[in-house]
Amino acid sequence: MDIEEFALGNSWVHRSDPRIKISVSLLFSVVVAVNSSLLASSLALIFPIILVIASRLDVKKVLIRMAVANGFILFLWLFLPFTFPGEVVYSLGPVDIHREGLLYALLLTVKSNAIVLTVIALLGTSPVFTLVHAMSHMWVPQKIVHLFFFCFRYIHVIHEEYHRLLNAMKVRGFRPRTNMHTYRTYAYLVGMLLVKSFDRSTRILDAMKCRGFKGKFYILHDYGMRRTDYALVAATVLFSLGLLVLR
Repeated sequence: MDIEEFALGNSWVHRSDPRIKISVSLLFSVVVAVNSSLLASSLALIFPIILVIASRLDVKKVLIRMAVANGFILFLWLFLPFTFPGEVVYSLGPVDIHREGLLYALLLTVKSNAIVLTVIALLGTSPVFTLVHAMSHMWVPQKIVHLFFFCFRYIHVIHEEYHRLLNAMKVRGFRPRTNMHTYRTYAYLVGMLLVKSFDRSTRILDAMKCRGFKGKFYILHDYGMRRTDYALVAATVLFSLGLLVLR
């Protein structure tokens, strides 16, 4: 799955200042996360839905992303209704389903979907390198910026290296089974992947030092605020205040 598949577009959301996108996403996510009202959390979905529509994103691809996120949330529904204390609404033999557990799982589901949709609509519509550049403008510590940059830059390289090693194993006749030979082989695969990743990182560091890298990325481009950016900030603040009042 390409994490930059939503970054190609020409809507006003795509063209918005990435610094504003990061700030707005953080503000709205915090407001939604601390909210304990089911009504307010449900209404919070309106804001990211409007942004998704304004971004003109492919609804099918957005739903696929949401399905992946909700796959993890499904585990909450498997445990919270049975373990969260409260009024019993149904009994499955010795196991009781509690009303408070159902409501709490529903609250977490709504809040999670609102936050994920906001991240898709705002941060997902900007290339990762643009977000890293914006983080540098926002006085984020340089080590965090570098870590974020290199993780994205080389995660694809490590993924390709993993498939190369896996294909080499298959060419040599390896077929995964439920036995110790398979477990040992996969352990060797992970070990070789770590060794090759370390060797590659050493070569990359040496190459950067040869090019004069001294632990800092110099910024040659600055961002400018548009009227749409001010409107996005105002709308987010007003909507967040409304959620806090409903809370």
